[in-house]
Amino acid sequence: MHYDATMHVIAIQPQTIFQALADQTRLRVMRLLIVTDEQVCLCELVDSLLMSQYKLSRHVKTLRQAGLLSATRDGRWIYHRLVTTPDYLLHLHRSIESLPDPDGMFEGDVKRFEERLCLRESGRCRVGVQNDALKSG
Repeated sequence: MHYDATMHVIAIQPQTIFQALADQTRLRVMRLLIVTDEQVCLCELVDSLLMSQYKLSRHVKTLRQAGLLSATRDGRWIYHRLVTTPDYLLHLHRSIESLPDPDGMFEGDVKRFEERLCLRESGRCRVGVQNDALKSG
C-alpha cells in the first residue's frame, strides 16, 4: 500500500518557514535533502547526521508542519522529501545550499549519507538504524 502525506503549503505563513529554519539541525536536514535530491527515511537521517531518532523525528515533524517536507509511506517505512512548489521554495533551497560550511559539518553529513545509500535494497531503505548508540533519545 502506498499513500502520500504531503503538506499543503497554501496556508503556510512565511514566519513559520523561517522559524522552522532557525535551528541548525533542521538546516542540516534541509541541506542534505537539497544537495542529494533524494527521498530519505528517518533511519538514514539518524545515521547521516549522527543524532537520535527521537530528536530527528521532532525536527522532521517541524519541517513538515512548515510545508518544507512531505512524507510518503512505503510499507513500514516513511520517506521524506523536499516540497518544491510554490516556486519561492526553490529559491529558498538555493539559498540554503549556498550557506557556508566553515567547520565541514554539512560535508560530513553528505559523505555519511552517500555511504548509507549503499545499504539500500532496490533503491529503498530496508535495514533501519545501523548505529546502535543513536537508536533512542
